[in-house]
Amino acid sequence: MDTLVYGGGAVLFFALIMLSIALHEIGHMVPAKLFGVKVTEYFVGFGRTLKSWRRGETEYGFKLLPLGGYVRLVGMYPPAKDTGKVRAGSSNPVAGLIDASRDAEWSEIQPEDDGRLFFQKKTWQKLIIMASGPLMNIVLAFFILWGVMGTYGVYQSQTVVQTVDQCVVPAQEAGRECAPGDPETPAHAMGLRPGDRIVEFNGTAIHDWEQMRVLIRENLDQPATITVERSGERVVLPTTDTMITGVPDLNNPSKIVEAGFLGVAPTVERVTGGPGMVVEQMTDMTVQTFHALLRFPVLVYQTAADLVTGQERDPYGPMSIVGASRAAGEISSTDQISAADKVASFVSLIGSVNLFVGLFNFVPLLPLDGGHILGAIIEWIRRQGARVFGRNDPGYLDTAKFLPVAYVVFVFIAVSGVILIAADVVSPIRLFG
Repeated sequence: MDTLVYGGGAVLFFALIMLSIALHEIGHMVPAKLFGVKVTEYFVGFGRTLKSWRRGETEYGFKLLPLGGYVRLVGMYPPAKDTGKVRAGSSNPVAGLIDASRDAEWSEIQPEDDGRLFFQKKTWQKLIIMASGPLMNIVLAFFILWGVMGTYGVYQSQTVVQTVDQCVVPAQEAGRECAPGDPETPAHAMGLRPGDRIVEFNGTAIHDWEQMRVLIRENLDQPATITVERSGERVVLPTTDTMITGVPDLNNPSKIVEAGFLGVAPTVERVTGGPGMVVEQMTDMTVQTFHALLRFPVLVYQTAADLVTGQERDPYGPMSIVGASRAAGEISSTDQISAADKVASFVSLIGSVNLFVGLFNFVPLLPLDGGHILGAIIEWIRRQGARVFGRNDPGYLDTAKFLPVAYVVFVFIAVSGVILIAADVVSPIRLFG
């Protein structure tokens, strides 16, 4: 039964993510059609066509490999200045690279298509067309997470003390009991107790635990004076130096850094919230995603190295859609959390993946949507600059010249995908022990 639930959860999650990707491409297609761009294809998946039908000038359908989708917009790149040829392109990375050569498809452009080609559209129209795809995923993430946070809630650390560590245990030895010679924690030394509500740290009013955590880390080994509410009274605890120790980095939990340490754990409560809370959570997730994207090549390399050497995989490392689907299956079948927590975690995972897909596609490199957005912005800047300085209109920016970069990016994405899928199959990240 557990296997059936696991498989069902994984398949359902995968199907919902494919639906999200299909909506991503709809995000491109709808404004493109509204602005008069010729759209010839809309497909879910890649490879051999399984089923298709035509509505007007657009062919819709499903491909054999359910690993994404694409919408084909005609005239993604302007004509080459030497030949006047125009290629048909795609908003999707894989389909765009298949169509990489301008000469290969310029014959698809008919004389009556003049004015309906993507590159001919105004800058603001191009921006809307290309941004609407990833924005679709971000909007989906917002409403999904709002649904979870507004109805069931999310678990958040509070400013009330749950436990006080008696001794300092190195991060790499977390979980063991205190041993002779282990130094006393500052929290234990100053007399913090479970149930204390922390209201001030060195004169700064404390509003949430995240604020408290940052203040502790930044205090290093300097004196700390903490005020708590205890039994209805405010109590100023004896000033004690915090201490420097190795703790997980806030933006890269797999990395241990030196920071201030107190030795206290907060209580965790389930709280609900509205749009403001969702925006705050998504902002934090966006910052974390940004840092993860900056480290992505290194993280992929480390995953590959761990896979080859048989080392234990970094639990905070990246995963593919296969890994995310396995995680969804694990959430569905575990007996370590309640049924309500399962549903909330499952749905939140869908929202988180949508947020990542949206942000990833905004990376300003072809063949990603962000590359086309950057091209439209550069084209506008060139034209405005020419207008200001009284020069001739430089014309359309030939983004086809950036195709070598697109190929490199595509190869990297493809190789990374293969590595992560292999790692997710051989050595998956497990959410529960």
